[in-house]
Amino acid sequence: MTRISMKTVRQLNEKDLKDKIQEARSELGKLKVDASKGTLRKESGKLKPLRKDIARMMTRLNEMKKE
Repeated sequence: MTRISMKTVRQLNEKDLKDKIQEARSELGKLKVDASKGTLRKESGKLKPLRKDIARMMTRLNEMKKE
């Protein structure tokens, strides 16, 4: 999964946003398992941006709920 901008996030509807969040969380889980096993070499820089993307999508989802 690549970085996702807030502009892109704002164009998604609620269902698509939830799907993307679920997909990102499963990928983050896999990366965390690899990190704990010590087999995460090339993808070590993907953890922080992925967490930020999830936070960005969650922020938009919460904004949508408040509207």
